[in-house]
Amino acid sequence: MTNAILLSLAGLVGLALGGELLVRGAVGIAQKLGVSTLFTGLVIVGFATSMPEMVASVEAALQGSPAIAWGNVVGSNLANTLMILGVSALVMPIALTGAGRRDAVVALVATLVLWGLVVSGVGARWIGFAFLAGIAAFIVWRYLYPATAAVEEPGSDTQINPWVAGLQFLAGLGILIAGGQALVEGAIELATIFNVPETVIGLTVVAVGTSLPELAASIAAALRGKSGLALGNVVGSNIYNILLIGGATMSLAPQPLPSDLAGTQMILLTASALVVLGLVWFAKSIGRLVGAALVTVFAANVVLVFA
Repeated sequence: MTNAILLSLAGLVGLALGGELLVRGAVGIAQKLGVSTLFTGLVIVGFATSMPEMVASVEAALQGSPAIAWGNVVGSNLANTLMILGVSALVMPIALTGAGRRDAVVALVATLVLWGLVVSGVGARWIGFAFLAGIAAFIVWRYLYPATAAVEEPGSDTQINPWVAGLQFLAGLGILIAGGQALVEGAIELATIFNVPETVIGLTVVAVGTSLPELAASIAAALRGKSGLALGNVVGSNIYNILLIGGATMSLAPQPLPSDLAGTQMILLTASALVVLGLVWFAKSIGRLVGAALVTVFAANVVLVFA
């Protein structure tokens, strides 16, 4: 058991460190290429911050554990919406301007499609390709028709040497891959030792672990008085998780999604997407009371999963 715990911890550290290096390198490369702020924030940073989830899910699929991969997708979105958004609101209430309405609608539609796949029990490689085509179409659409409010990317206030940025990107990618392998191997061992379904491990240990970089970034933004960035990060990450990571997982392991996701987890995931959509459309801010409620629901769900 000690080996499984050490592997999992080493994997979590690797994902956090690798994700940070990858984001910094990606931003530096984008700056050198003269890519717009919006495109950098939406595509470069959005893709880079999804790499911990991507690596963990792909590794799980390649090792014959798609339940961990799909548990990670669902669990990461729950962690984003309930834990990260909730904690960010607790640190600093989030002002809402309505700029993220279109993305919130896309996130809800993607969630409903995912729920349909869980209930139908359908799994095929063409579905994975369709998801990947969907994220590509989303990127093009958001690039051609940007929101009125620009997306701010982390670290954009300083110029990074392009050679340093390239080394950061490559080092981050390598650490991510190694961390993902270690985390998945440790998670599989823990599931076997404690006789816990792999889906549960994916929903909790792997999902929270791969969401740590986003949590740290959102807290840092809130402490700097830029808590509004948390909403865009959360909604965008949820879209990437379903379409990009789900698409890659289904393409590599074209199997039906775990049936144990069909009940409480998908209901809660859809409800959380609806809550975000409602807040973006009708609320002026996400206050500390709402933030506390979101975190409480997340904690209660983790307890429920292990019950």
